[in-house]
Amino acid sequence: MKFLKPIELFQQILKANAVEHKRLLGLDIGNKYVGLAISDSRNRVANPLSVLVRRKTNTELMAKDLQTLVSELSLGGIIIGYPLDPVNSSSPGAERIKLFVEDLNQTGKLDDLSYTYWDERYTSKSCETLLRRLNIHPVEQKTILDKFAAVEILQEMTDPMAAMNKM
Repeated sequence: MKFLKPIELFQQILKANAVEHKRLLGLDIGNKYVGLAISDSRNRVANPLSVLVRRKTNTELMAKDLQTLVSELSLGGIIIGYPLDPVNSSSPGAERIKLFVEDLNQTGKLDDLSYTYWDERYTSKSCETLLRRLNIHPVEQKTILDKFAAVEILQEMTDPMAAMNKM
């Protein structure tokens, strides 16, 4: 995978969309699960997709699952939630995210795909607040939380990019 700044990834997607519609995949990487969200074909609306179980021993399998999604869903890039602290510095969880991305890179299965990081501050907290109001069983709540945190990360990236595209 190739790292790009958010604006560079969006410009790359815009160019690709002139030929074929490329979508974005949002990732919320947690200790136990990776929440996935997918954009619509115009990269304006993020939707929940699924949750992958995360273990130290299954990075290769996760890379293969993501590789399948690249072709099945016509993915052009990945938006990875990146935890910043209130003063825009990397939080303790940021190193864990970078190590996970490095592990995915080492599989070689996603070499043709670009990715960027997007601030995920407070996404889980805002999703938790919403889910509490819905009275969802705590066991189900965790996987739903991870999916919707991925949706929020992806939507927070696509909103300003879509606005820039209208100019």
